[in-house]
Amino acid sequence: QVQLVESGGGLVEPGGSLRLSCAASGSIFSLNAMGWYRQGPGKQRELVARITSGGTTTYVDSVKGRFTISRDNVKNTVYLQMNSLKSEDTAVYFCNGYSVSGLGFFDYWGQGTQVTVSS
Repeated sequence: QVQLVESGGGLVEPGGSLRLSCAASGSIFSLNAMGWYRQGPGKQRELVARITSGGTTTYVDSVKGRFTISRDNVKNTVYLQMNSLKSEDTAVYFCNGYSVSGLGFFDYWGQGTQVTVSS
């Protein structure tokens, strides 16, 4: 069982930066991948960035070149560095991790952290 807790959200002006953190209660090394999703007002939840256990990263097109996902397996923490923030980045950001094995598929979610980009 893995519990995920996000932090680092807040209010920032357009063009500013924030770093989100996702701390796991258990080892993230056992997870196949971890990612950040977001859900803006009136929008569906979307995958923003994902990093696999091997370190491969993927990003949604709208954040490429601005956001960077990284992981620290020693600290059991995943980060999302967000630069050049835009108003359309305003959303609740959720941390996710999953594992697939002979025991089945396990999907873990954090409670979410609000990011508001506004002047």
